[in-house]
Amino acid sequence: MPFQQGSARTRQRTVLLVGIAVLLAALVLAVVLASILTRREQEDGPKMLKWKDRGTTKNLQEVILGRCYNYVMARYPELRDKDCLKIWDSLKHAFIYKNPCNITSEDYQPLMELASHPIPCNKSLFWSKTNDLVHRYTKSNQNFLTLEDTLLGYMADRVSWCGDPSAPGINYESCPKRSECESNPGSVFWKMASKMFAEAACGVVQVMLNGSVEAGAFGSSSIFGSIEIFNLNPDKVSEVHIWLMHDIGGPQSESCLGHSIKRLKSILEARNFKITCEDNYR
Repeated sequence: MPFQQGSARTRQRTVLLVGIAVLLAALVLAVVLASILTRREQEDGPKMLKWKDRGTTKNLQEVILGRCYNYVMARYPELRDKDCLKIWDSLKHAFIYKNPCNITSEDYQPLMELASHPIPCNKSLFWSKTNDLVHRYTKSNQNFLTLEDTLLGYMADRVSWCGDPSAPGINYESCPKRSECESNPGSVFWKMASKMFAEAACGVVQVMLNGSVEAGAFGSSSIFGSIEIFNLNPDKVSEVHIWLMHDIGGPQSESCLGHSIKRLKSILEARNFKITCEDNYR
């Protein structure tokens, strides 16, 4: 009998130890699995969405502030009352921690109001598909201003930015192209800035177009063709001068008598603008 009781106790102790070991193993396994899942969530959580365009410009704050101070202190000291820090904050709050495909004009309204300034009459120069030429021209000729020569355009020229709902709120890897989503930070910004630039124009305005483009110098889907032309005020703008430029050594696909220029003229005439057109304005 004592031997049988001892054997039973040994079996009970063995069963208890095995049970404890199984429980501990289960707890260890649960902890390991939880750790793996948490690490995966941490790795997946902050990952930014991959878009097709370049990401936010490195040191964006320093770039924007540097350009702002240069513009209002050195280039146009009459604008030195502009608050560059507030301008940067309003730009940052327009996109940081936001879905880069869900930006609205309301997001940029404070920035537009802070950075806007008057454009002297007869100085507005619009352009389409002549980026390099038109800006070489305004650098050497101070009689005209493109959008990129205003404070808003000067700060944002060739700069990119977009946000992301997850930390750190700014996507430095990639930003969406217009083809990926219409309401991305860059597209909304330039549409608003272009609209405001056109609304401010007065007197005689100029537009430089590219007559070497096979599809036509005037494009209805361009910023000029879809936004700026319809926000020129006939009560403020007396004439529109079209400068049709051709690439040096390139094709002369269109002249002032071309099909797309005729379409442009008809739009302007319908809005009661006087129009002139000159091939290869010098």
